[in-house]
Amino acid sequence: MPDGRITVYLADDNLIVREGVRALLSLEPDLEIVGAAADYDELVAGAEASNPQVVVTDIRMPPNFQQEGIDAAKEVRKRHPGTGIVILSQYDEPEYAVNLLSEGSAGYAYLLKDRIAEGDQLVKAIRIVATGGNVLDDQIIAALTAPVSDTGLTGAEDELLQMVAAGKPIKAIAAALDSTPASVSEQVEGLFLKIAQEASSGAAGGLRRLRMLHEAIVDREEQGETLSRLLPGGIAEKLQREGRRIGETERLNVTVLMSDIRGYSTIAEGADPSALAHQLNTHRAEMNRAILDAGGTVMQFVGDAVMAVFGAPIAYEDHPRRALEAAIQMHEYQAKVNATWEAEGLSAFLLGIGLSTGEVAAALLGSEERLEYTLVGDTVNLSQRLQQFAEGGGTVLSEATYKALSPPPDVTALDPALVKGRDALVTAFLLNKGEMA
Repeated sequence: MPDGRITVYLADDNLIVREGVRALLSLEPDLEIVGAAADYDELVAGAEASNPQVVVTDIRMPPNFQQEGIDAAKEVRKRHPGTGIVILSQYDEPEYAVNLLSEGSAGYAYLLKDRIAEGDQLVKAIRIVATGGNVLDDQIIAALTAPVSDTGLTGAEDELLQMVAAGKPIKAIAAALDSTPASVSEQVEGLFLKIAQEASSGAAGGLRRLRMLHEAIVDREEQGETLSRLLPGGIAEKLQREGRRIGETERLNVTVLMSDIRGYSTIAEGADPSALAHQLNTHRAEMNRAILDAGGTVMQFVGDAVMAVFGAPIAYEDHPRRALEAAIQMHEYQAKVNATWEAEGLSAFLLGIGLSTGEVAAALLGSEERLEYTLVGDTVNLSQRLQQFAEGGGTVLSEATYKALSPPPDVTALDPALVKGRDALVTAFLLNKGEMA
């Protein structure tokens, strides 16, 4: 594949539409069409074989002409986390968009077919989702906000409503408003409360859809308490073959790793979308290598964030040490990549990593056809909170992780602090740079 190109896989049961989109995208020098499909099975199999950066698909396709496109897109994302998805639809019902974003907004776009010939809307959407962004057609946003727009909102509240309806994550809204995620979260909740108090019966349906969308975004962005993602390498199926029953829960002691790129929104604003897409893919490949080399399991990539677990589903007594080794390697691998990018005039990625050790509940969820391995528990949430304490190049350990390491690493104790979801102060430790050399 030529350097700088975004690979795209197309899916539409209408040959004329499919070839029309192919011809439209072929005019762009930074886009490369790597395959096409006419139904659910062809899309899933073709994307598995070609591993594109972006999938562009219709909603309704054979065999049942329901929402095969959305279902196939989600299946592709489970098998290849980070794949951008663009849904082309002739339906402007907001429910389709809410369903598409039910697992989060990062890397998803929903466009109406009758408007894709207007300017370069489709091309822009492909470039945006390739870098983890999201796009919703203006008509969908209008449909989401119209029932609740006449409820006495101020200009600032209406602006916030538009960004929520567009599927923007809390961090992205905070960056746009020059605010903090915590402040924006409170503003959104206050906005919904005001709408609910003043809403007529007609606005109630719009409010319900907006709440579903907002909750999906927050749950995905903050990692929530019910992370359920298909693991790479068919691990969910492997667990079932070993006798694990669907729905059966087991309690495990694990170490969870959360990583995030510092200042990613700022980097994305000034970067060429094609170049940024390749940077993000390179970053994910290196992070994946560091985690797997240490015996961990990558649970998910979401935009610029990475989540991994050590000690599940494969049990290791030394999972805290493995997680620490992975974190150190992630910083080192990224530093080498950054050196290469610097020579090419590209922005460096600096990571903030959080490690948390403790008990989780793990289970196989889903059906025989689609299995997911889920971790639930405060340990998952705490690792995400701790990574927020880490500046670029830093790793923060929970107290439990630090105490489980022998010999203990060289760390600096941080001042006890409150974190969302906990009433008591949390003690954490910053790994000193010498330990990471």
